[in-house]
Amino acid sequence: MEIENKSYSAPVLPVPGTLLLPGTTIRLKDLSRTDIHRLQEDLFVAVPVRSESSRDTWKDTDFYNYGVTCMITSVEDSDATAVTLQLIGGRFPAAVYELAADQEDLDDRAARDMLGYIRNLVKEISSRIRGGERIARIAEGYSDINQLITYLAQYMPLSAQERFELLEMDSVKERCLHFIDLLLRQKEMISLNLEMQEKLSGEASKYYKEQALRRQIQALKEELEETTGEADGDRDDSFGARIMASDMPEEIQEAMLEEARKLENQSQAGPETDNIRTYLEFALSLPWKKEPVQEADLDRAREILNSRHYGMDKVKERIVQHLAVMRLRKTNKGSALLLVGPPGTGKTSLGKSIAEALDRPYVRMSLGGVRDESEIRGHRRTYVGSMAGRVLQSMKKAGQTNPVMILDEVDKLMQGGFSGDPAAAMLEVLDPEQNDTFSDHYLDQPYDLSDVFFIATANSLDTIPGPLLDRMEVIEVPSYTGEEKFHIAHDHLIPEVLRDHGIEKAQLVITDAAIETLVDNYTMEAGCRGLKKRIATIARHESEKILKDGRVTVEAANLEEILGPVTARHEKVKDSNPAGVVTGLAWTAVGGEVLFIETTDMPGTNQMILTGQLGDVMKESARIALSLLKSRLPMDAALFKDRDLHIHFPAGATPKDGPSAGITIFTALASLVTGRPVSSHLAMTGEVSLSGNVLPIGGLREKLYGAQRAGITKVLIPWDNRQDLAEVPASVKEKLEIVPVRTVEDVLRETLGIALPPVTPFVNPNVSVTIL
Repeated sequence: MEIENKSYSAPVLPVPGTLLLPGTTIRLKDLSRTDIHRLQEDLFVAVPVRSESSRDTWKDTDFYNYGVTCMITSVEDSDATAVTLQLIGGRFPAAVYELAADQEDLDDRAARDMLGYIRNLVKEISSRIRGGERIARIAEGYSDINQLITYLAQYMPLSAQERFELLEMDSVKERCLHFIDLLLRQKEMISLNLEMQEKLSGEASKYYKEQALRRQIQALKEELEETTGEADGDRDDSFGARIMASDMPEEIQEAMLEEARKLENQSQAGPETDNIRTYLEFALSLPWKKEPVQEADLDRAREILNSRHYGMDKVKERIVQHLAVMRLRKTNKGSALLLVGPPGTGKTSLGKSIAEALDRPYVRMSLGGVRDESEIRGHRRTYVGSMAGRVLQSMKKAGQTNPVMILDEVDKLMQGGFSGDPAAAMLEVLDPEQNDTFSDHYLDQPYDLSDVFFIATANSLDTIPGPLLDRMEVIEVPSYTGEEKFHIAHDHLIPEVLRDHGIEKAQLVITDAAIETLVDNYTMEAGCRGLKKRIATIARHESEKILKDGRVTVEAANLEEILGPVTARHEKVKDSNPAGVVTGLAWTAVGGEVLFIETTDMPGTNQMILTGQLGDVMKESARIALSLLKSRLPMDAALFKDRDLHIHFPAGATPKDGPSAGITIFTALASLVTGRPVSSHLAMTGEVSLSGNVLPIGGLREKLYGAQRAGITKVLIPWDNRQDLAEVPASVKEKLEIVPVRTVEDVLRETLGIALPPVTPFVNPNVSVTIL
């Protein structure tokens, strides 16, 4: 039949849980007389609804987008005053619809074959279920395939979506083939259930037989007045049934049933009764059923990570890549991640975002200060007050076998001791090759942890044992730059603090200039915890004004009144540096800073004095720089033959170490001996070797941000650190002239304008060398 492409309007009848197909007759219930009268006036549209529950009002999103046009053929009343069927969901909405006919792509022979095949399947299935003969007999009477599908669908456990898919298919052939697939699936499910019942019936009948015998023995004892009160077997009769109904593996079920039998043989006042009952309750409370494989939605994961965490592009990309590998492998299993970074950089909240992206339960287990192996593996049941370890306690809390488990502060596990090594106990937890049979001392049965997504956090790798570190994939979480802190405060922290303090967004406005001042002058940290506390202080300080005036704006000039004097002081460049003073770059746990290296000379005996609380590596860098100076500028360095050199690193109370100040010390000494000052707006970082090569360093991102904040305009970096510039924000690189250097000759040319000749090795003319 050709359908005219025309729109019609008609009332809508919401129909939950029923398969609607063209050409079929259905019986509807729960309709009021008023609504039946309204629907009887003309055709109406019966549309499946997504929710099984009735509603007083309906929205467009509650309906599927395909339905069938219907007419009421008869109404049955139970008495003279009321319709037997009551209101289904309040007043019905109206809809505008277009007609679409079924595609009759089955000829008579094919339709008969389809009907015959479906009837044979129904006969085979009906023979294996109670009351199935009646269903098969009625199915034989249907000659219309749509009517047969509608009749059979009411006995099948189909979801609303599956029922709608049958209606949505225009092709009768495709509808039949799809319904046959559903029938075959139903057949396999019934076969599987029968096999499981046959397998468990032997064990169950044996158990219930033992139960019945014990109750008879108990009844005889009561008759003989050998016991009083309720029979012990009746108290815990449910344990056996609960164990058999659980999803425990078969060997564990056997062990638990044995424990249940021990409990039945104990008297009510027996010393082991409470211990066994507590043990069985804990075992039954653990999740045992393996969850189906969930494919991670990578776009949703990336969207959640970007909305919750500003910056950290490399970290978020690594996480998405890890989820992509899990999806390719089609498994819930994955190697453990280790997020390493300074405090307050969002490591734990990253774990929460991953759990939300995967749609899994989130549990957190704090390991800081744990010094006892039993905290991880639990206590053996022979101990008084024994209990399971933190791992299984967390699994009980999660309620599923595939949660995202955060192992917080794994670097603060206490190693060694008389009570076992908890770090060694974590090896089995995190090893994907053996955690499918994790052994907890309390449970004393293997437990499968292979589907758990472990995410550990740490501030440093130094205290994590090598074998434990080897079982995790390390992802470094860097400290935040000032620009990143600004955006985090503006987009995340301020709205969160205002919400926590019950303040509307329009009631308290903190200007951008105030946020920048807050970041630069009132926080000295790698993360954002201190910044959030400062914002909370502002909210509390201004709360009274908000109640009085309704709206408050906080400017940068108001911060000193609210927060007091500036607490974070950063070095700034000077107008000029004298000869012998050069600006270096340093990495700290709270970001990058500039460091002024000062040198001077005095009458003496050619000694070198180092001050500033320096470590051994930095002292060695100073000695290398002096030796290099004497080899590269021998005529100038000869002036120090009868003089002492003093090299000082300011901020003497702060310990300093590392090789990255090598070229800075060398340049400062060269500036001193030549009398040429180095520009105060030029800074540098790089390790120097005795041969004059500039070697790569770490922390370049933080150092360049510290240089830009201090007012530096030109920076020298090692040639091999060029690839690290990709991680530096564009806003920082745009304000700096970054010059990669290979050797100290390049350094002297850029800083002092000195061009040295190529280095030639010294050859003693009195020594002859024969080359063979």
